[in-house]
Amino acid sequence: MDTKENILISAKNTILSESESIAKLIDYIDVNFAEATQIIFNSKGRLIITGIGKSAIIAQKMVATFNSTGTPSIFLHATEAIHGDLGMVQPDDIVLCISKSGNSPEIKALVPLIKNFGNQLITMTGNTTSFLAKESKYVLNTTVDAEACPNNLAPTNSTTAQLVMGDALAICLMQLRNFTSEDFAKYHPGGALGKKLLLRVKDMLENSLKPMVTPDAPIKKVIFEISEKRLGVTAVVEDEKVIGIITDGDIRRMLNDNDTFTHLSAKDIMTKKPKMIQSTTMVVDALNILEDFSITQLIVVDEGEYKGVLHLHDILKEGII
Repeated sequence: MDTKENILISAKNTILSESESIAKLIDYIDVNFAEATQIIFNSKGRLIITGIGKSAIIAQKMVATFNSTGTPSIFLHATEAIHGDLGMVQPDDIVLCISKSGNSPEIKALVPLIKNFGNQLITMTGNTTSFLAKESKYVLNTTVDAEACPNNLAPTNSTTAQLVMGDALAICLMQLRNFTSEDFAKYHPGGALGKKLLLRVKDMLENSLKPMVTPDAPIKKVIFEISEKRLGVTAVVEDEKVIGIITDGDIRRMLNDNDTFTHLSAKDIMTKKPKMIQSTTMVVDALNILEDFSITQLIVVDEGEYKGVLHLHDILKEGII
């Protein structure tokens, strides 16, 4: 490992080893997996996920994934469980126990207690002959041939396999629940992700910034309106209907083509039939329209009524991109 070349070889071998371990999981997706998924789906309680060591860390990630995709879940550390935290397990809860070896002392102490409570136990283990596997009717097999660690000690392939099996379980439950992007948005209201899923055009419009001129407005007034509203554009409105749009680019082209503009009015330089959207449109969909037509502004109209202008810069400020 004394050269850059050896470092790169080691990194690539690690990725290859883990990818091969994941690929082999396909052979372990069997009736046990299907029945375990159905049990969780039909449960009136929560999914309690427990483990120890690195498996406990994987369990916490699984809990986060399940909670955000419609399956109420709680993390229970196997050690803390036998020292009082077992009280969080309710009668209708399903318990998913994760352990590579399936034989750790904490797991051996915890499993009989769970079974005495009468809770359904699902196992995820890399040792299908272990104590844990034998005590559970439903076993999710995450066996790996070896760890990516050169000493075959540090959990690498095994924890990745656990993570992927958990993701497979979560996705199946999402599909059983018909969990949509709208449902997903309810659990992710904050940050860029929440904005992508929830923010609509109407949430970004400022009524005070609603540039408009009449078709007969002189160019000087058009320039003033564009400058004052600072959106780089103005709508051309006649009889309360948008009939065109003038951008600062249109102004520059007009100045380039004419020595004087005193004889021109808004209707002479406007672009007819501008791209328009409704205020209820999702901002992410509006962004796609801007990108598709290589434009920076969209006129917002509801049932023929001019509502304002959505500018690309406003979307960028929201951090959606």
